[in-house]
Amino acid sequence: MGKFLAGAILISALVAGAALYYLQVYHFYEEVAATGNDDVQLTSLVTGAPEPVLYDAFQAIDADSSPIRYRACFTTTMSHPMLTETYELFERAEPLNAPGWFDCFDAQALGAALEDGRALAFLGQKDIQYGIDRIVAITEDGRGYVWHQINRCGEVVFDGQPAPEDCPEPPQGY
Repeated sequence: MGKFLAGAILISALVAGAALYYLQVYHFYEEVAATGNDDVQLTSLVTGAPEPVLYDAFQAIDADSSPIRYRACFTTTMSHPMLTETYELFERAEPLNAPGWFDCFDAQALGAALEDGRALAFLGQKDIQYGIDRIVAITEDGRGYVWHQINRCGEVVFDGQPAPEDCPEPPQGY
């Protein structure tokens, strides 16, 4: 009887572990269909508003389970000098890992490229959702990456603290 119970517990643990893995890595993600004209936007230095940029080969995934699960890849012909003269740079870019099956997005390689200057990060859109900014990084060879990152206001509010004075008031429920 003891061997049967031990086996049942082991099988239950394996099934639960496999289900948890599947749910975290595959189930919640959905492909994002490209609209063809405004999938990639950068914040203008002049207007302070997001503007569509030239892009091609757009691929993206997202999940309703978390606002920071968005990841996208694309290519562009826009040069670093033109981008830096036109759009707002983002200094605190920290690429977040994507599921292994979304192989166009490699957070470690992108982080290294940002550190050594082979890629530049730009603000795509501030507060795409309260406390979450959309960040766009573009390498020297025109490969682009997009992810959502918690901003300073979000870090404070999501930790249960009141919003700092220079932050917008959080929506009800935060």
